[in-house]
Amino acid sequence: MARTVWDSTVGKKTVMAVSGVIMLLYLVAHMIGNLKIYFGAGEFNHYAHWLRTVGEPFMHYEWTLWLIRVVLVVAVVAHATSAYQLSRRDIRARPSKYVHKRPRASYATRTMRWGGIILGLFIVWHLLDLTTGTVHSGGFQEGHPYQNVVDTFSTWYGNVIYIVAMLALGLHIRHGFWSAAQTLGVGSRARALKTVANVLALLLTAGFIAVPVGVMTGVVS
Repeated sequence: MARTVWDSTVGKKTVMAVSGVIMLLYLVAHMIGNLKIYFGAGEFNHYAHWLRTVGEPFMHYEWTLWLIRVVLVVAVVAHATSAYQLSRRDIRARPSKYVHKRPRASYATRTMRWGGIILGLFIVWHLLDLTTGTVHSGGFQEGHPYQNVVDTFSTWYGNVIYIVAMLALGLHIRHGFWSAAQTLGVGSRARALKTVANVLALLLTAGFIAVPVGVMTGVVS
């Protein structure tokens, strides 16, 4: 039954919608956590340490964090796989171009594919920069996330990579939220859902970009 659902277009769209909602919930929590950097190094570093101790003593040190990471990896892989397969299926269904031009789609809709690729590459860079420290500038300091964030956004390329990725994220959320709502059968209130999608995309984009802006302006240092 699971294979039958996965092989169907509706099944792939459902997987894409559910995995998208999981990632969206994580992004909201992640953005709120990131904004703690405005309360100083002590507050931000304490928050980073707390993430590793969530669930203790029932859960061992970092077990909850790793559980979250596993769920996110599964969601990202499922989202990307279903998106790719739906795209290939759509191309096979209409191998020749339309004789008449279709109505012009929104900018977010037309850039969903490239936005996904940009975000995929950004995730790899972001992990290598602030999690493993492999490509980090200024000398990666284990256990000092505040200083590591300041180091990253003290470079022009760190700011460019992050801000471009967050703009792509905003466009992705704006269209993806609306698509997920339709797939999951809650698209009856079209105008309200579009408003929610726009507001959510704007808030997340602004919230994430506020961190490099804070470093660039010297508010966070």
